[in-house]
Amino acid sequence: MPQTLLDASPLRESGAALALASDLGAKYISGIPDRHVAPSKDDLTALKAFDEPMPNSPQTVEGTLRKLDTFGSPATVASTGGRFFGLVVGGTLPATLGARVLTSTWDQIVFNDATSPVGVKLEAVASRWLLEILGLPRQSSVGFTTGATMANFTCLAGARHALLARQGWDISKRGLQGSPPLRIIASEQIHVTAIKALTLLGFGTEQIEYVPCDAQGRVIARTMPKLDSSCLVLLQAGNLNSGAFDPIGEIAANAAESGAWIHVDGAFGLWAAASDKTAGQLAAYDRADSWVVDGHKWLNTPYDCGIAITKSPEPVHMAMATQAPYLKVGGTVAPKDMVPEFSRSTRGVEVWAALRSLGKSGVAELIDRCCSHARLFAAGLEGIGFEILNDVVLNQVVASWPDNETLAPRIAKHVQDSGTAWFGPTTWQGRQAIRISVASWATTVRDVTETLSAVRRAVFELTEDL
Repeated sequence: MPQTLLDASPLRESGAALALASDLGAKYISGIPDRHVAPSKDDLTALKAFDEPMPNSPQTVEGTLRKLDTFGSPATVASTGGRFFGLVVGGTLPATLGARVLTSTWDQIVFNDATSPVGVKLEAVASRWLLEILGLPRQSSVGFTTGATMANFTCLAGARHALLARQGWDISKRGLQGSPPLRIIASEQIHVTAIKALTLLGFGTEQIEYVPCDAQGRVIARTMPKLDSSCLVLLQAGNLNSGAFDPIGEIAANAAESGAWIHVDGAFGLWAAASDKTAGQLAAYDRADSWVVDGHKWLNTPYDCGIAITKSPEPVHMAMATQAPYLKVGGTVAPKDMVPEFSRSTRGVEVWAALRSLGKSGVAELIDRCCSHARLFAAGLEGIGFEILNDVVLNQVVASWPDNETLAPRIAKHVQDSGTAWFGPTTWQGRQAIRISVASWATTVRDVTETLSAVRRAVFELTEDL
């Protein structure tokens, strides 16, 4: 009977498993440029190999990992490569991949500095660097969550606590039932994850007062309702389709005397602050009260990594603390008391690895390069015959086929099926379109030109019989 993990000496097999996984992972990465971005039908069919009865006895570690690689690796979507342009998803930087492997071997619980001194220390350093590179107030709190949904939840929970406290209501003790009403003001283009966070916090969708947007998806500041101290205002830095920015600074300045809380969902767009070439689109965004950004989008850390930032740490701490709320001197506190999760991975270490390996100039160059690729896409699509529906101000391109917009989703599927690249359909300003999001450090000019060639072939094949 083969030796298994259960009868081996403690940790004896871990090194061998790590070495094998490293070899298999390196083989997977080296094959990315030559494989289809989306798995083939045969690859998907082969997943049936996992439909087996649970073994009665232990199985070898090597056999388990090899089965995972044999049938699992081909059935992945190659989002870690340079030709995945869907969902504003970045790849995985080399340093962050290495950090993920190393921190997995550490298996830290970033509960507090007693359970993981290194985890808490590197979160603190990464937090300081994030505030610096994003140009946000240095006293702000930074919490690492699973993604933008929970980052929005964290910031909005703090906002709810602060707004109700101003009206003499302690929600931590008295709950939401019977509390003074709050007004929710949101861009009509606000992302669904922000809406989800609101509903998790007890706000109904019918409570939301939506503010009209212009043709690029920006809130029209002059149409904002009169704000007061009961208002929670949700804005965007980086529209999911167009990449456009709400006039955050203007709205925040107008709201300064009202006591309203201004929250910014900047899951990918907030990274524009890291480059001089794009930062101007975020004029006075630091006047807001809270911000959300993802590491696993434009910073290219592994999934998952959301970041919740609040100008005043106290309300978030009051909303999230698992014991008597207490901020230490200097505003520091156990990570578990600033975000929803009690059990937390070392995702902050991966942010540290990304920022350290890139440096300020490297982050700026990454942002600029992706924006340049987006402009190249727009020009290429226009040359093929598409109509570009958005001003390409960032890394997003929305395009539709003139006179027959129903072709857009078919073109997207054709390119996906070809395996050359992956981007999806969207609906923008009532029109069916394709959306290309360039957020990966691995994307090259060649990836762009090969994708455009695939689009050209799709257009030819789908229109030749029209």
